[in-house]
Amino acid sequence: MPEIPDLEVIKAFLNERIVGKEVVRANEVRPAMIRSLAAGDFSRDVAGRRFGTVSRQGKMLTLPLGPDRLLVIHMMLTGALQYCTSDATVLKRTFFIMGMPDMDLRYLDERQMGMVYYVRPDQLPKVPRLEEQGPDAYDGDLSLDEFTAGLKPFNGEIKGILTRGKFVSGIGNAYVDEVLFAAKISPFKRCKELSAGDIERLYVAIPEVMDEAINILRERMVPDIHVKVRDFLKVHRKGGGPCPRCGHTISEITANRRITSYCRNCQPGMLIKN
Repeated sequence: MPEIPDLEVIKAFLNERIVGKEVVRANEVRPAMIRSLAAGDFSRDVAGRRFGTVSRQGKMLTLPLGPDRLLVIHMMLTGALQYCTSDATVLKRTFFIMGMPDMDLRYLDERQMGMVYYVRPDQLPKVPRLEEQGPDAYDGDLSLDEFTAGLKPFNGEIKGILTRGKFVSGIGNAYVDEVLFAAKISPFKRCKELSAGDIERLYVAIPEVMDEAINILRERMVPDIHVKVRDFLKVHRKGGGPCPRCGHTISEITANRRITSYCRNCQPGMLIKN
């Protein structure tokens, strides 16, 4: 699933290349993907419109198309945007293509799990999850006091709270492992058990982890923004390997189809508490 670092790099990449460009052709290779609330025929309606500035809200990207149309993309687990020449081979997992005079922007989704909505601005409340998200986890204006107060209503395990998006948005399963490792907090620690020191370390770790990843991804994702790069992460999916901080073996468990990777030595805490 693309998370803050991936989406920030994709957003910046697209804003350098497509803003002001006209969609001269559109093709729904697999029409079932786009939920078009703004028009009955997406391909016909989008043709002739020009891209505006791409924005990100949590794990979603919004691509303006003229003054009265928006394409909201939640890529979920396997979605991706591909920027390529118009004569590039159309991959099997391609669902729709928006062609500019010399380049294409294509949406790919191996498992068809993403959600793509074509709406008018007044229809944004109809996009699921868009307005239900908490403040963006990468928002530099979120103070430590606000961050601490935002945690108070929650009592679940901190990993689950961070990934659900109600407390803060934009962090998924991969980067939550990295953030909690950086903050030295067990993923299974309950919010009510977090000390003031835990919360402050968590608050500091989020932007630090995001900044580090963004810098790496700028070098390694561009121009292939549809390719997921995760091999540089310190603990996520590194189970059985040495902890980069203490040398102990990284633990990895799978529960509810979600992998959790952490160091039991650096991030002490019980897996299950009664």
